Amino acid sequence: MPVPSAGREPLRIALLGCGCVGSQVARLLTEQAAGLSARAGGPLELVGIAVRDRQRPRPAGVDASLLTSDPAELVTRADVDIVVELIGGTEPARSLISAALGAGKSVVTANKALIASDGGALHKAASASGVDLYYEAAVAGAIPLLRALRESLAGDAIRRVLGIVNGTTNFILDQMDSAGAEFGAALARAQELGYAEADPTADVSGADAAAKAAILASLAFHSEITSADVFTEGITSVSAEDITKAKNLGFAIKLLAICERGDEGVSVRVHPSLIPRDHPLAAVHGAYNAVFVEAEAAGPLMFYGAGAGGQPTASAVLGDIVAVARNQRSGVSGPEPLTYAQLPAIPMDEALTRYFVSLNVADQPGVLAPIAESFARRGVSIKIVHQEGHGEDASLIIVTHAARECALAETTAELAAMGAVKAVSSVLRVEGEEGE
Repeated sequence: MPVPSAGREPLRIALLGCGCVGSQVARLLTEQAAGLSARAGGPLELVGIAVRDRQRPRPAGVDASLLTSDPAELVTRADVDIVVELIGGTEPARSLISAALGAGKSVVTANKALIASDGGALHKAASASGVDLYYEAAVAGAIPLLRALRESLAGDAIRRVLGIVNGTTNFILDQMDSAGAEFGAALARAQELGYAEADPTADVSGADAAAKAAILASLAFHSEITSADVFTEGITSVSAEDITKAKNLGFAIKLLAICERGDEGVSVRVHPSLIPRDHPLAAVHGAYNAVFVEAEAAGPLMFYGAGAGGQPTASAVLGDIVAVARNQRSGVSGPEPLTYAQLPAIPMDEALTRYFVSLNVADQPGVLAPIAESFARRGVSIKIVHQEGHGEDASLIIVTHAARECALAETTAELAAMGAVKAVSSVLRVEGEEGE
């Protein structure tokens, strides 16, 4: 007969960081103590919170008596069972997590950058100590995506993961699409509403999404993929004109994380993409996230929800804490990500995708022929040709069938040198089925 949870010794938690997410975790551990205890098989007790400045005012629900400015001492304390890392960045997070794992503490983290760069080494350290390393909150906030890849779909073969994993960039592009805003104005609005940091570089450069893509690809394809393997292109060069031209052709522009398994290996990339406006991802608005997983037996699955924010991310962290607590009370550790496949990362030059090419051209007879010939010479098949404007404002928009990145790059370089082409104003990639 199961032992009642109320009669069990508490598992003690050390929290590193008390910012937007950390303060919510601290609050919920206290406010929802009874429910968490029932779900975790026994009490959970917060015994310390490491912060940089102990004098800084904290939100309601944070017990000031638990604050410490010595995280290294906290993570190796004998009375700590689980360490929750929410400070972000690579250092000192890497050293603190390594120390915790070495001391036999299970770790829950939301640190996408660290897991994407050092996840393999940290998992080895966790395995050597017989403890858990969980990080559901590192990708897509409250959406239970990583556990689905690691556990629910473990019996299936995943072929593709495609989605919006950065709410800041989705909000910006959505504002550009729905309100006709330029990039700068849309970014300012995102900062005003708290969707973008004062320094939004990690988001708008695509680096944040690239770290998440590396984690998704590693779990989906059972291979060790790091952020260095991810081709990354941000949204700073996407203009209101690009948005309008795409809309005129029935497309929306989204920053997508794309992870694909092929015969030669794994292609992992993050970049702005045109998708048909009737595609479900085109209907993802504001700062929300959505991810498609395509598996051989299960078919297409879509995960949608809040991808950031204090409470949604704290929800994912608490879910991991409960899972780790259950494992500890059962005397086991959870399933580790498998890397048995060890598929190589395919260089972007070899990736296959479709393209949207916008050219400023001279409005005169015969312009199209040499342009079409340049595409044909490199085996890039044209699907759509659309002209906008006349005279000095003439532009030619070409949408291709699937082609290799290297072939498209050679084509656009030649086009830029043609006398009839004033400028190659934009080159964007197109996702979605050929028939869409």
